[in-house]
Amino acid sequence: MKMIRLRAGKERSLQRRHPWIFESAIAKGAADAGETVRVESNEGQFLGWASFSPASKIRARVWSFEESQRIDAAFFIARVQAAVSARARFDINSDSQRLVHGESDGLPGLIVDRYGDTLVAQFLSSGAERWKDVLADALLAATGLSKLYERSDASGRALEGLPELSGWLRGTGAVDLVLREHDWRLGVNIATGHKTGFYLDQRDSRQKMAAYTRRLQFQRVLNCYCYTGGFTVAALTGGAAHVTSIDSSGPALAQAAANVALNGFEASRNTFMDADVNASLRQFGADGQTFDAIVLDPPKFAPTVAHAERAARAYKDINRLAFKILAPGGVLFTYSCSGGISADLFHKIVASAGIDAQVDGFITERLGGAPDHPMTIYFPEGEYLKGLVVMRK
Repeated sequence: MKMIRLRAGKERSLQRRHPWIFESAIAKGAADAGETVRVESNEGQFLGWASFSPASKIRARVWSFEESQRIDAAFFIARVQAAVSARARFDINSDSQRLVHGESDGLPGLIVDRYGDTLVAQFLSSGAERWKDVLADALLAATGLSKLYERSDASGRALEGLPELSGWLRGTGAVDLVLREHDWRLGVNIATGHKTGFYLDQRDSRQKMAAYTRRLQFQRVLNCYCYTGGFTVAALTGGAAHVTSIDSSGPALAQAAANVALNGFEASRNTFMDADVNASLRQFGADGQTFDAIVLDPPKFAPTVAHAERAARAYKDINRLAFKILAPGGVLFTYSCSGGISADLFHKIVASAGIDAQVDGFITERLGGAPDHPMTIYFPEGEYLKGLVVMRK
């Protein structure tokens, strides 16, 4: 077994069971892509078994912190089974869910979502790629399914020195699917949709939108960065009189319109805008338009902490513009999916936006990802999705 030795003082994060080892922490040692290495402190103390990624700044990702653990097919079969079994203990009102959430399930670099009878997987690290066949078979065995589609086409693969891959890995079937969550259905394309096809992590936030709409009787709702209209359908289900949905993707808007129709809502209750969100918010303000509820669910502005300052300006700008067109008593549902923006920083950004807009509000709820996208004690980076529900005074 190959070994890497860390620089003096760099063992502390592993002793806290954080699974990442950065290039700068390694004093000596190397291995092939995805190969399992023994990780030792500068003094020779065992720290963990990890997969090696020679092209990545995250040079190794820990599979296990137990010295007696063998990293073999049986290890991955057990890890997959544990992840799938855990989902049965979560409160998930849907036929679609995340089954494996990378580091949080002890499988760094592996993301697996289930859409009905179809699995969609992303193999995003050299370690997950090396064990792909074992993991694929383990997933089918643990779920009793026969179809697995690969969506290893995320840009992060390039950081691992891996090519982008997409297509059927096991079995074959339709790529246009319909999922059920809560009281509605949503069309998903697993071959071309974002991530594995859809944002399952916002499932419970969409339910919150429907509940708030029903309770507060929102008439005019604005859904920014609407993608395929999940929040739009939720607001309509809650009884919104009219929803305006904005996105810069024509295909996403077409799917959003199809999702509205799929749930039996009249087209007259919707306006779909293929437009820039910032420009649209400014125009609404110039026209004197206001909304009873606004959803801001933008793409990832800050993938890492290094991008946080620039991202903070972008988050502040859209929230400031949204506050200006939010009717008194209205509710802002605002989110950040940037791992580089902490929950505390996001709160400060939204507060600063409110100050600039001269708007105050009650924070009625703090939201995060659905429970099948867990954060664990040892891996706080799992808390990438942060949300605030702000009721304007």
